[in-house]
Amino acid sequence: MSSRPFIVAIDGPAGAGKSTVSKVLARRLGFALVDTGAIYRCVALKARREGIAFDDDTGLGALLARVHVSFEVVGEDNHVFLDGEDVSQEIRTPENSMAASQVSSRPVVREGLLSLQRRLALEAPKGAILEGRDIGTVVFPDADAKFFLEADPDIRARRRFEELFEKGVERSLPDVLADQVKRDQDDASRAVAPLKPADDARRVDSSLLPLSEVVRTLEQEILARMARR
Repeated sequence: MSSRPFIVAIDGPAGAGKSTVSKVLARRLGFALVDTGAIYRCVALKARREGIAFDDDTGLGALLARVHVSFEVVGEDNHVFLDGEDVSQEIRTPENSMAASQVSSRPVVREGLLSLQRRLALEAPKGAILEGRDIGTVVFPDADAKFFLEADPDIRARRRFEELFEKGVERSLPDVLADQVKRDQDDASRAVAPLKPADDARRVDSSLLPLSEVVRTLEQEILARMARR
């Protein structure tokens, strides 16, 4: 049996349910949860705070050496810490989400964060769930289980709109949809690690499925693969 932790890759666009499903699965399986999207959001937030342009590769490269990201489960939520500060809410504002999409398109950033993402997963005692956009294709192409969550664009936008509303962020549904369309296009068309399902990923459409059914589908697949390994 391999001594490496069991690695689960969950990719997909914004609003497909990656974060919620990953959080529930990690809790049920006792796995570490690595939100790779949050890592890029932290880099974007730090760049914004320091006035570094999103296309300034030299500045971004230097910034990476000063970024310290960690995760901690508080209650039922996976909190994100940037340099010791809880930025779980701030990194998910619409403005920072768009900034993260721009920053993540820079090869210097993706290459610089690759080792961090892998280390966080490989340090897990039992297994790790990584959610993002290029986990199964770039970060862990040899992941033990790969999934690609997708959903109808209008349903994804509605989910995001309701999420922002619950956080007190006023944003119209058309604006949320427009931001999502742009981000989808940017993520899918970037030259480095574009958003796309791995050839061997199991694709799951969460448009009309309840959360419990999506979790059950992925958990059954993971447990079956763990038993075979």
